[in-house]
Amino acid sequence: MRTTLALDEDVAQSNRELMGQGGSGFEETVDELLRRGLHDQRAPEPYEPPVFSSTVLPGIDLDKALFLAGRLEDEEIVRKIELRT
Repeated sequence: MRTTLALDEDVAQSNRELMGQGGSGFEETVDELLRRGLHDQRAPEPYEPPVFSSTVLPGIDLDKALFLAGRLEDEEIVRKIELRT
């Protein structure tokens, strides 16, 4: 597609420098920079948290961790009350 493009002087200077480094022409350099910029605007890939294996004691079901924590807390409260009496 042919179009007229007006660049700010600092952008034009940066483009000329990139043209010199890469040995490519004006259009190729502008195309590559636009591709990079457009690619950066896309939604990021969803984050996949790492998966770790763990050794859990037999009989402890981590799906019921809150229940277990509540039971341990209740047992500690009962122990403290018994110490007072």
